[in-house]
Amino acid sequence: MKGLDYVLNTFAYIDTNKVGAAGASYGGFMIDWIEGHTDRFKCLVSHDGVYNQTSMYGATEELWFPEWDFRGTPWSNPEMYQKFSPSSYAENFKTPCLIIHGENDFRVPYTQGLEFFTALQRQGVESKLLFYPDEDHFVQKPLNAELWWNTLQKWFARYL
Repeated sequence: MKGLDYVLNTFAYIDTNKVGAAGASYGGFMIDWIEGHTDRFKCLVSHDGVYNQTSMYGATEELWFPEWDFRGTPWSNPEMYQKFSPSSYAENFKTPCLIIHGENDFRVPYTQGLEFFTALQRQGVESKLLFYPDEDHFVQKPLNAELWWNTLQKWFARYL
């Protein structure tokens, strides 16, 4: 947020009423986090973001990071998992969000994107899910990449 403040205060040509944010992987987690903590953005894009730290723990192939970051497992330190889970702040969601996820993503399982999308939809927050049954943590197939770019561009054009 301090970086955003700097950019908006430094560059007069930026329209401060048309600011969006996008992120993938850890950046996707940050977008999920931002969704529940600020309304400074006109729209968001979350690609392969972690939404629910507890369910993520039980589904990922990478356990070292959560056990290190949260100082244990969800049953030995549930407070840390809850505190740093975007799902804990779902009641604050209000910014339109595009969620992108691949079914073959074993680092951040696609159910994280589905959980996030469901929370947005159930609260009436403008949202869209772009789901790839044949991609993993990265969109690599040329036609899928073209769809990714076109969908992203249309999302930003709609809100910005």
